[in-house]
This record gives sequence, structure tokens and C-alpha cells, in this order.
Amino acid sequence: MNIVIRLPLNTNAEQHARLLALQQAFAQVCNAITPVVSQTRVWNRVALHHMLYKQLREQFPALGSQLVCNAIYAVSRVSRSVYQHPASPFNLSRLPAGALPTMRFVDTSPVYFDRHTLSFRDGKLSLFTLDGRMRFDLTLKPAEEAAFREGKLREVMLSREAGGRFVLRFTLGDPQAPDADEPEEAALAEKTAAPSGSEIPEYVLVEEVE
Repeated sequence: MNIVIRLPLNTNAEQHARLLALQQAFAQVCNAITPVVSQTRVWNRVALHHMLYKQLREQFPALGSQLVCNAIYAVSRVSRSVYQHPASPFNLSRLPAGALPTMRFVDTSPVYFDRHTLSFRDGKLSLFTLDGRMRFDLTLKPAEEAAFREGKLREVMLSREAGGRFVLRFTLGDPQAPDADEPEEAALAEKTAAPSGSEIPEYVLVEEVE
């Protein structure tokens, strides 16, 4: 069973601007991936990585290698909800042959981090931005400290709330469960996992094929 910990970030004006720029850049990379998904009907993370990683690194050098990988993950993750979930109006079974409707990530789309782009230890948070690392002091409740100590980090997502405040959401899982860092394991996990959620995220627009 997963545990979700939500940590708001108290940013000054400069930090807020840097996170906005990162969020917008991440959405741009996602939007460079989605037309390929539409045309090829491929959204497996490993397959997309092989198809697009080199091109995306050249096109978006400021984002760094790992956040490019995380953008591929974000598109793959949402694609499963849009094109595979039985409740989605864009489920493959309801669509004709040819190009799929194209997804578009808006500028408020979340940014996905991992242990290469974010570290958190002893109340000190460090996360990657377009112009260097950003650091925060965060105070955890005892239950949160225990969860970080005992759980295995599964996902880290930076999002912006309606009021403009940035929040980090950590998803921690069973520490005994195997990692899926290797391409073969990641591919197997994607084949067997159920689509993530029945609703299309509010930060994704789906554009019909004309």
C-alpha cells in the first residue's frame, strides 16, 4: 500500500519564478513527445526513450538528461489513462485506425522528479532547476519522518495549486517490493500495470484529429 506525503514549499519571488520556468519547460518537452505518441500509437516508456531521448536532449539541453527521461515517463503515464482506460472517451477500442487524438500538456502540468534530480535528508531538500539546484529547509511530522525512513520512494511530483503555491507530493511504497529501474523490468511493469486512473488529468487537453 502506498503512502502519499504532501509538502508545501515556501518560496520567495526568485524561487517561485525558477519553478515556474521549470514547469513550463517540462510541459514543452512533454508536448514534443505527444505528437509522436499520436502518430505511432506507442507510449511504452522504454520504447519512447529509445525513439526520442537523443533528439529531446539536443532540442532541450537546459532540462538535463534525467528530467527528459521523467518527461517521457509523464507522457507514458498519462497516455495509459487517455488511450487505455475503459472509461476514457479516447480509449483505443472507440477510435478508428490512424493517428490518435493528440494530448497537450498545459503550463501548469506537474514536474516529475526522482533520486537523481531531488534529494531530501535531515530536513534539507535539494531539487534540480534550469539554472542550478534549489534548496529548502522542511520540517516533517513524526509520522512523515517514519514513512520516509521505512518506505521506498516511488514517485515525486511538483505541482502548482490554484493559489500559485508549489507543493511536492512524495509517493512511498513497500520497501520489500522490487525496483523497476532496469529497462526490462520497467517494460514488464508497464505491460502488467492497470491504467492509472479513469479521469484525464486537468492539466492535459486532448485534441481531436481533424
